[in-house]
Amino acid sequence: MQETYQYGWILPFVPLPVPMLIGVGLLLFPTATKNLRRMWAFPSILLLSIVMIFSTNLSIQQINSSSIHQYVWSWTLDNDFALEFGCLVDPLTSIMSMLISTVGIMVLVYSDNYMAYDQGYLKFFAYMSFFSTSMLGLVISSNLIQIYFFWELVGMCSYLLIGFWFTRPPAANACQKAFVTNRVGDFGLLLGILGFYWITGSFEFRDLFEIFNNLIYNNQVNFSFVTLCAALLFAGAVAKSAQFPLHVWLPDAMEGPTPISALIHAATMVAAGVFLVARLLPLFMVIPHIMDLISLIGIITVLLGATLAIAQKDIKRGLAYSTMSQLGYMMLALGMGSYRSALFHLITHAYSKALLFLGSGSVINSMETVVGYSPDKSQNMVLMGGLTKHVPITKTAFLLGTLSLCGIPPLACFWSKDEILNDSWLYSPIFAIIAWATAGLTAFYMFRVYLLTFEGHFNVHFQNYSGNQNSSFYSISLWGTGCSKRINKKFSLLKMNNKGSSSFFLKKTYRRDENVRKKGGGLSFINIRTFLFENKRAFFYPYEPDNTMLFPLLLLVLFTVFVGSLGIPFRTDFDILTKWLAPSSNFFHQKAKDLIDWYEFLKNAILSVSIAYFGIFIASFLYKPIYCSFKNFDLINSFVKLGPKRKHGDKILNALYDWSYNRAYIDVFYTTSFIRRIRKLSQLTHFFDRQIIDGITNGVGVMSFFVGEGIKYVGGGRISSYLFFYFSCGAFFLVVYFQFLNHLF
Repeated sequence: MQETYQYGWILPFVPLPVPMLIGVGLLLFPTATKNLRRMWAFPSILLLSIVMIFSTNLSIQQINSSSIHQYVWSWTLDNDFALEFGCLVDPLTSIMSMLISTVGIMVLVYSDNYMAYDQGYLKFFAYMSFFSTSMLGLVISSNLIQIYFFWELVGMCSYLLIGFWFTRPPAANACQKAFVTNRVGDFGLLLGILGFYWITGSFEFRDLFEIFNNLIYNNQVNFSFVTLCAALLFAGAVAKSAQFPLHVWLPDAMEGPTPISALIHAATMVAAGVFLVARLLPLFMVIPHIMDLISLIGIITVLLGATLAIAQKDIKRGLAYSTMSQLGYMMLALGMGSYRSALFHLITHAYSKALLFLGSGSVINSMETVVGYSPDKSQNMVLMGGLTKHVPITKTAFLLGTLSLCGIPPLACFWSKDEILNDSWLYSPIFAIIAWATAGLTAFYMFRVYLLTFEGHFNVHFQNYSGNQNSSFYSISLWGTGCSKRINKKFSLLKMNNKGSSSFFLKKTYRRDENVRKKGGGLSFINIRTFLFENKRAFFYPYEPDNTMLFPLLLLVLFTVFVGSLGIPFRTDFDILTKWLAPSSNFFHQKAKDLIDWYEFLKNAILSVSIAYFGIFIASFLYKPIYCSFKNFDLINSFVKLGPKRKHGDKILNALYDWSYNRAYIDVFYTTSFIRRIRKLSQLTHFFDRQIIDGITNGVGVMSFFVGEGIKYVGGGRISSYLFFYFSCGAFFLVVYFQFLNHLF
């Protein structure tokens, strides 16, 4: 057992060979590496599978032994300063490593087909593997400096992945926005780390907690300064986990490929902030007002994320605000001191949200094959609908993920969210009311996403495409711009690159254009021929993706259905999560849950499920076609903007829609209050630098030039003339000096 824990430090380095070998291959053997690019999916998945097996072993030993192990190696040594790096294996480490590895494997298998026709396929897998390395290094870190190092690597990887299609202006702006917003939080995190080192003289978690608790007990610290340092530490988590007010980067992060969104929102970047607060919770619990601050930010984020999701048209953006709201629940639980509930919801939400994002990727994948669909349309839920008969497997998986996030039993998120809701009553009735009301909003906006996407009829009219030789069809460019080509130029379309791209997992070979990302079954040579000559309506409707994209969905469905059983306290002996978290729970002085009180459980469950079903009913009444009567059609039209006009009489609904769709005008506020002022300040600084500083320097040079030129013509080369000039000047200054003295005295 001890030997297994000793090798925990290897976890971050296991996926690292993939990006290193890809980089070396592209540098030394670029042609061969690109031709064999699809083979790199196998080592990426294999190495992350090794991490999963090792993490599973660590988790089992953690459950059985209920112990914490730490191994530290000296990095730098001095008389008064020592910097160390190490590996800390505790319940939080094993939980996070399990989430990162399992979700990461599903995303990589899914990406092998999803990114098959992208020029950046190799770059994508290199970034993803390095992202996993950075996150695994973060979760095993034993001190604040080590955490900050991997924290910045996670931010760098997210910047590269969000801006993966960087030639698209929205993607370039999104990655810059994410980078700048996270720099605000990271700067606060760095200041907080330095502040606590100045107080305690240590970066190591155990030493830091012990020394700080002794200082607090003996009243030897300045509480105002300590509170400020703790708030700065929390600022880093606020930015990483997209908490209010540093949440603005998260919706724009959807500009990256969908597998990236699934990994970021499920188990990596946004989970890093929750992980940091959970890791530092022993520090925060003894500082006045910090726990209140964490819970306050959490409840604001819960409500804000839910209200901003109710009017989004982009399917990924709606899921992004859902992630923001659920992360708020986790922060709320941590602020209340409910360590177990927060980590339980982190686990259940990770698998449910990964399922939803990969399901949305399958929907987007199928919509991109529709004739006439540009990238902005392929993610617009208003232009979807009726996909049930076209993508039934994706629809079923997405429905289960939706029900789980809504809190419908016996799916995963029901058990974890119900714990948080119940704990909120003991903490604050006001927070509890907001949390329970937001649970109903969650059910509403999630079922809105589901109904707009899968129910009803397909919302695109194809009469312009059928039987018309002048109609056009579009392919999706690598960079997302529509590439329109007329059918009467069909022979030029057949001159695509003849190189085939075969999946490592499938024997099926696809033809691909080097500049076009088409998914499996896209407009290949045979499909274009069928489209042009045999059946002109063959590709008017979306279709189910290939098995390599469906397989991860089915596995995530199993996780979504059964992972909630980890924390069901029917019996204390069988509550795996309680045993898993036993060392940490003892540290936080939290008792294991006793046998479940069925009356209390059923009362709370009936209330929470009733609220969820009420939200589902409202969404079904507004958006499901069979309930869409003339009475509520105008309501839908006003709120969802399905039509070109909006009724001016519905001022409240229009205001609510505009407030939600425009992100509560927070981005507008930041633009007017900060961005424009910073730009004006930079312009003023630029003017001062170029006109004043450079002007003085250039003026001295010009003056020296003209003075030199003037003196050049004065000199004649005769010493007598020079002496006469100098004596005359001296006599003049003497006369002036004596006249001044006479006038003075």
